[in-house]
Amino acid sequence: MSVQSTATILVVEDEAKVAAVLQRGLETQSYQALVAPDGATARRLLGETHIDLVILDLNLPDISGLEVSQSIRLLKPQLPILMLTALDTTADKLAGFEAGADDYLVKPFDFLELLARVRVLLRRSAELSEKRTILRVADLELDLDEKVARRAGQEIDLTAREYLLLEYLMRNRGRVLSRLDIAENVWDINFDTGTNVIDVYINYLRKKIDVHAPKLIHTIVGMGYTLKEK
Repeated sequence: MSVQSTATILVVEDEAKVAAVLQRGLETQSYQALVAPDGATARRLLGETHIDLVILDLNLPDISGLEVSQSIRLLKPQLPILMLTALDTTADKLAGFEAGADDYLVKPFDFLELLARVRVLLRRSAELSEKRTILRVADLELDLDEKVARRAGQEIDLTAREYLLLEYLMRNRGRVLSRLDIAENVWDINFDTGTNVIDVYINYLRKKIDVHAPKLIHTIVGMGYTLKEK
């Protein structure tokens, strides 16, 4: 992943002017920036959208930024969090780090310093993902070390065969895979392709993976299946 141009950053900030400055500044650096004015909106976006980094204010109108950080750590343990706040005492900073922050920047801030910290956090996150061997398509992740699938941060309960099928689809993202391809690589070369077992398992996966938009598993009539983000 190119952390310079493809990352999606969630700005959780209730001050509209500050949020607008951050959004414009990040977008000039080719990041995609989403804004949440409160904790509830932040939680909703984190559940619906693939986010690469969170810039989080502590003083939110509904719930504490510390609570938001703690909930992010439960939902997405590896997601980088940069706290941005006017609270500048050592106790405040310690509370932020204990709540899950990876970095802490005090207002007023220099945007270039914030940008440098964002780049460092994104680079670390990308390096960690590479070491952990994680396959990604949109907001769908498959952790090959933990043998766990997640979509929008939510863990998906898969059987062993469903896991193997999903791994094969993700390793071949964008390719149209015939039933014979799937049979030979997910089952075995002697698998009876005259049965509808593959179609049944594709449907099992769809019910678990494609509960939320965008749909990722697509049928190519007369040819097979593909997994991609349209």
